[in-house]
Amino acid sequence: MAMDAERRQAELIGQFSAQAAALSSAPQLAALVLEATSHPALFAFSELLALPALSKLAGTQYASSLDVLRLFAYGTLKDYKSNSGSLPALLPDQVRKLKQLSVLTLAESTKILPYDQLMQELDVSNVRELEDFLINECMYSGIVRGKLDQLRRCFEVQFAAGRDLTPDQLNNMIDTLSDWLGTSDNLLHQIQEKIKWADTMSEVNKKHQKEFEDRVEEAKKSIKADIDLRGHDDFLSESGGIMDFEEDRIRPKRRRQPPA
Repeated sequence: MAMDAERRQAELIGQFSAQAAALSSAPQLAALVLEATSHPALFAFSELLALPALSKLAGTQYASSLDVLRLFAYGTLKDYKSNSGSLPALLPDQVRKLKQLSVLTLAESTKILPYDQLMQELDVSNVRELEDFLINECMYSGIVRGKLDQLRRCFEVQFAAGRDLTPDQLNNMIDTLSDWLGTSDNLLHQIQEKIKWADTMSEVNKKHQKEFEDRVEEAKKSIKADIDLRGHDDFLSESGGIMDFEEDRIRPKRRRQPPA
C-alpha cells in the first residue's frame, strides 16, 4: 500500500516535471502550478519547486505561484491564513489539499491529535465535519491510518505519509545520519576487535586443552607402566612365599627330647 502510494507520487512528479520542461511562458507555468497543487493524489512538491523551468516565474506577475508551491511543499492552512494578503486566493481543491497536508504536519510531532486542535488548525466548526474529513479525505486517500476516538475526542494516528523536508530539516537529517554512520562505524570496529579477541582466546584455549590432554595421556601411560611393573614384582614375591610355605609343610619336624 505504502509502496504503491510512493510509486504514484513519483509518477505524478515525473509527469509534471516533463510538462514544466516543455513550457516556456510564465502563464503556462503558473497554470501548471495550479494544476499540481489541486491534483487529488499529489502530496509532494519540493522536487517541482526545484525545477529550473519554474525559476522563470521569478520577477513576473506570476511570481506568487512560486510562493503557493512553496506553501504546499512545506506549509499548512494556518500558514496560508497568516499570509493570505500576499498570496492568491485558493481554489476549493487547493484548500482541501492544504488541509490534508496540515494533518500530515501535525502527525509528525504527535500520534494523538485532539479534536479541538484539529478543528482549529483545519478551520472546521464541528466534530461531525472533522470526522468526515478525516475519514473521506485523509484515510480513504491513504495518506493516514488511524482510529477516531469519540470518547476521548481525539484521532489516534497509526500511519502518516511524510511531507517534504525543508532545507534546514534536510541539513539536520544529513547531520543526524552522519553521526549515526560514525557511531555505527565505531561500533562495528569494536565488534570486530571483540571477535578478533575471541578468536585469539579460542586458539589459546585449544592450545591449553591440547597440552592438558597430552599431560593426561602421559600420566596415564606412566601409571599403567608403574602398575604393570608393580604387578610383576608382587607376583614374584607371592610365588616365593608359597614355595617357602610348601617346603616348611613337607619338611619333617624334629621331636622334642624329654628332659633328663
